[in-house]
Amino acid sequence: MMMIFFTVATYLVYRLTKRTYSKWAFPLFHPLLFAPLALIGLIALLDVPADDYLNASKWLTHLLGPATVAFAIPIYKHLPLVKKYLGTIIISITAGTLIAIFSTYALSKVIHLQTSFTTSILPRSITTPIAIEVSKEIGGLPTLTTVFVILTGVIGGIVGPIVINRLSIKTPIAKGLALGMGAHGAGTNKAMEYGEQEATFSSLAMIFAAWITLLWGVILIPALMNIDQIL
Repeated sequence: MMMIFFTVATYLVYRLTKRTYSKWAFPLFHPLLFAPLALIGLIALLDVPADDYLNASKWLTHLLGPATVAFAIPIYKHLPLVKKYLGTIIISITAGTLIAIFSTYALSKVIHLQTSFTTSILPRSITTPIAIEVSKEIGGLPTLTTVFVILTGVIGGIVGPIVINRLSIKTPIAKGLALGMGAHGAGTNKAMEYGEQEATFSSLAMIFAAWITLLWGVILIPALMNIDQIL
């Protein structure tokens, strides 16, 4: 009974916040930001332990994997275009992942974050299921990683279109790659509002970013942490 209640409640809260954001487009009303806050309020009001809510709605979490895989559908539809620009895509996303990791690492050093916090936020620029696995692999805190992945997506989804307009970026490929790399799932959702090609390349950017960051999680990030310990 609890599983049905919290599953329905989660869905209804998300739909309500999404409709509210569509109507007013105020940043704090973004579904990925406002829906969790509303659910926390509901759980606190009902005096339900967080673990009970997580257990009751855990199958929704399991759907993150299939939902991510579903982004491959628009890629398949535009496969010839993807093949044509494959080199550009790989170079762009590789550069994007490196910038994301090094900028996050540098900022963590400037504000003197603990190592566990640093390793938790390093995978913030990839989609949640992969970010959680990378975080576990490098000694981070998956819960904290999830929070920063969501924040990155929300902020990127809001700021990304503004940057695109200010820089007068016109090509669907550039728009899609920027949104997918900068804001993963939330960015891809925003790219769908531009068009199918933007959504295709945003999906591709998100998938490639996850793969490449997995590689960095084995090679680059442990090296950074070792250097950090030496210094």
